[in-house]
Amino acid sequence: MVRRQLRQVFCLFGLVTVLGILLIWVAPCLADTKTLFYSWPSNVGPLNPHLYSPNQMFAQAMVYEPLVRYGEGGRIMPWLAESWEISKDGKEYVFRLRQGVRFSDGTAFDANAVKKNFDAIMANAKRHDWLNIVNEIHETSAPNDRTFKLMLKNPYYPTLQDLTLIRPFRFLAPSAFPESGNTAEGIRKPVGTGPWILAESKLAEYDVFVRNDLYWGTKPKTERIVVKVIPDPHGRAIAFETGLIDLIFGPGGQIGVDTFKRFADSGKYETRVSQPLATRALAVNSNRGPTKELAVRKAIQHAFNKEAMIRGIFMNTEMRADTLFSAEMPFCNVGLKPYAYSPQQAESILDEAGWNRPADRTARVRAGMELAVDFCFVGNDALQKSIAEAFQSAMNKVGIRVNLMGEENDSLLKRQKTGEFGLIFNDTWGAPYEPHATMSSMRVPSHADYQAQAGLAMKAEIDSKIGEVLGSVDESQRKELYRYLLTTLHEQAVYLPLSFVTNVIVHRADLRNVAFGWTRYEIPFEGMEKR
Repeated sequence: MVRRQLRQVFCLFGLVTVLGILLIWVAPCLADTKTLFYSWPSNVGPLNPHLYSPNQMFAQAMVYEPLVRYGEGGRIMPWLAESWEISKDGKEYVFRLRQGVRFSDGTAFDANAVKKNFDAIMANAKRHDWLNIVNEIHETSAPNDRTFKLMLKNPYYPTLQDLTLIRPFRFLAPSAFPESGNTAEGIRKPVGTGPWILAESKLAEYDVFVRNDLYWGTKPKTERIVVKVIPDPHGRAIAFETGLIDLIFGPGGQIGVDTFKRFADSGKYETRVSQPLATRALAVNSNRGPTKELAVRKAIQHAFNKEAMIRGIFMNTEMRADTLFSAEMPFCNVGLKPYAYSPQQAESILDEAGWNRPADRTARVRAGMELAVDFCFVGNDALQKSIAEAFQSAMNKVGIRVNLMGEENDSLLKRQKTGEFGLIFNDTWGAPYEPHATMSSMRVPSHADYQAQAGLAMKAEIDSKIGEVLGSVDESQRKELYRYLLTTLHEQAVYLPLSFVTNVIVHRADLRNVAFGWTRYEIPFEGMEKR
């Protein structure tokens, strides 16, 4: 009897202790109306504006700004440049800079600072050659403090679109450059002109941003943003429900789709799904293993039931995609015929190609070789894992064995560049990258696109046509070139488009003015306010 009472006391004490610790964590979040608590799967990185991973794009966009910005409906908006003029031959751009802009350390933003950043980017041009404007820049100059000139080797129609991108053409204060001037070696600290300052980082725990009170534009309503590192979508959902974070914002993988639906159906929270922003797709390697063969690639297209995936995995929060780019993107409405879902057609294609299915084996064989492909994905991404498992099951039914290889994100990025994959997730980038910047990058082994296309007999022609379209000044010619490119890639089946990617938002009613940005990578924290 005494022992039972003691156990009850200890259990009660333990429960009170846990609740007490939880309240210690949660109470400051609930009481602090000046701080917005958000989360991300990793730290934001050193926030070098001229480099890529591990720098997180949403955070780079908080600290650094472009000359011109991508706006609603694809409109190019004045930003750090108030206006610009383009020469008749399309080779010279003259930007008139905004007056009174300062970096967050108080130093002046002027044409010399713009030129210094362009020079640092061009000093490492090979690192950025996926973006064609880097290959076209001939010279830059700063005739005076408010004027910056950009001279190109050839006309390049997407120049302004490329300058809106989050990286690399954004501006670090000259005072934050390393002594060598080479930002590829690192920076002293992240100092930009943007509305936020990275104030503190603790590895694997959090990053803290504070409002830039020197900001030239409309200052944020919130004083601080604490970005907690929460790698797991389930952990992020728990953190939200217990008050540790105020906001879930980002692609579907930020939380499970079932959790999002539960939050939406509860009536307790504000939830929204954005318009389609990009294409969720798999790159199919034409240069390795059985997928070298067009018949195998086409069979894969017919064997996967996208509608079942949309219903079962996405719960209708995303729409089916049948082409690499949405027909809503510039030059992309070329009338491509979707590959119909038909396991019977997939099997017929494989039969005709000589891939036999022995009665005692699941996978088909030909000349002693098994029909097997490696499918690489981010192992701790629940959404990718669910899609990969559904894909594996669908391919198994038509006699294709799929080896699932879940790995760390950095390993996946390496595989994209080296081509060590059969299939790999390779989402498109959305506006303002599509189609021009995404297609430009197809010519260099910086992403999975190059490797996916490397085995195609017409790869050299594809690359040549991409160069032509980017330099074309004739819009009708541009349309025909894009038609050739998109049709060829579709017919060669080197991509399996799955769905159109959306962002999701979940927040409480006390967080106001939460909205989607104009691109998938930006989070407009500036207007958000806790009440």
